[in-house]
Amino acid sequence: MTPPEQHASAEETPAFNPGAPYILVVDDEPDIRTLLRDILEDETYDVAIAENGEAARKAYRQRRPDLVLLDIWMPDVDGITLLKEWSEDGSLPMPVIMMSGHGTVETAVEATRLGAYDFIEKPLSLAKLLLTIEHALESDRLERENQGLRRIAHTIIEPIGKSAVMQRLREQVKRIAEHDTWVLMTGESGSGMNVIARYLHHCSPHRERPFIEVGVASLSVDSAAVDLFGSEERGHVHYGLLEQANGGTLFLNDIGDMDLNTQAKLLAALESRSFLRIGSDSPVALHVRVIAATHYDLEQRVKAGQFRKDLFYQLNVVPIATPALRQHREDIPELLNYYVNYYVDQEKLPYRKFSMAAQNRLRNYPWPGNIRELMNLVQRLLIIGAGSEIGLEEVESTLGQLPTDRLIGGSTANYEQPLREAREQFERAYFEYQLKQHAGSVGKVAKIAGLERTHLYRKLRALGIDAKNLSKDDN
Repeated sequence: MTPPEQHASAEETPAFNPGAPYILVVDDEPDIRTLLRDILEDETYDVAIAENGEAARKAYRQRRPDLVLLDIWMPDVDGITLLKEWSEDGSLPMPVIMMSGHGTVETAVEATRLGAYDFIEKPLSLAKLLLTIEHALESDRLERENQGLRRIAHTIIEPIGKSAVMQRLREQVKRIAEHDTWVLMTGESGSGMNVIARYLHHCSPHRERPFIEVGVASLSVDSAAVDLFGSEERGHVHYGLLEQANGGTLFLNDIGDMDLNTQAKLLAALESRSFLRIGSDSPVALHVRVIAATHYDLEQRVKAGQFRKDLFYQLNVVPIATPALRQHREDIPELLNYYVNYYVDQEKLPYRKFSMAAQNRLRNYPWPGNIRELMNLVQRLLIIGAGSEIGLEEVESTLGQLPTDRLIGGSTANYEQPLREAREQFERAYFEYQLKQHAGSVGKVAKIAGLERTHLYRKLRALGIDAKNLSKDDN
């Protein structure tokens, strides 16, 4: 048998198996390390081992594990200390299973409080350990999936529609999914590019691995690099979205809104298949499929100097054109029915059926907002309407209610300005309002906005907002 320290140790990163969860085994007993490595590899896991706390720190920096088996008592650094170091905002970035031959109830409680998934006593029951690993990975996958589903409006796995256009699109996506090529999706805003991206991931060999969706337009210029590439400061590692998508798919929605500096960093990562976390000089291998999507004409943005030409060609390996809703009007009745059922099931709205005349009218409507507009229309009709049927007159009335200019920061919104400037204008007004309502409390506003406090501080600085000078009394 190959000596354990010469086979996938912390000093020698194992070959990457994109379909297999990556497990880091940390234990100071060579026999246990060797046994666990061999058994886990037989179970088709990707495994690295570390013989002490310092080797575990190094392995943790080299590559983000999907799960850690962590011994508590080691000669240099104990497992509880490592748990504290790896915790981010009170939670761990991956499931950790603690192992100990002489642990106490207090130690187990402390490990659980710090976020450990489970605590297993030595001598290890291998059957129990394998079952615990399986459950921990499945629980983590479901939690990530649920977080992702909470960020999108629906849970469609396969794009809806029996039209020839949608059938061709699904077949194209299935063929592309078999190959690990980068994809550039183009289409009008609201046309469902995120659904196509999820379907591509679902059809790929890596469907059990993470799917991470990033709304590039929502990233601030100051935080975009940290959010994507992660950071490392005084030994503390923050895994960015690229590493969170390890072995799976990173979906960069609104790629045309990415600032030029972040574009340069992304290009370097794609070309070298590696990247540097912010604050680190140790390269991290890139093991993700990148799907980028945009509603812009990127070639025009390249000519205007707003998008890098080399990044455009790097991403545009396989193009996918997402059709506008008006290009497959025959699917509108099916889409209407789907979203009626969705809002009835998920939001407990009263069931209402579209009359045939109403469906025919909507089939002939141009749908400038595409599927997103259709979703909003269905939701509005279920909320404000009455009766079991949605008729033609009600649809005509709703379609006639054109959107009016909304106020941003006390002035009429300027829809002619670039998206980034419009977003910053809205964010500035939003955060100023929230801070005034909550007496300048950044903590309360962070909770309301669903942001980490440190992220909110960075955003406020970028927007030029001084929280200390804002209070409810200023209104």
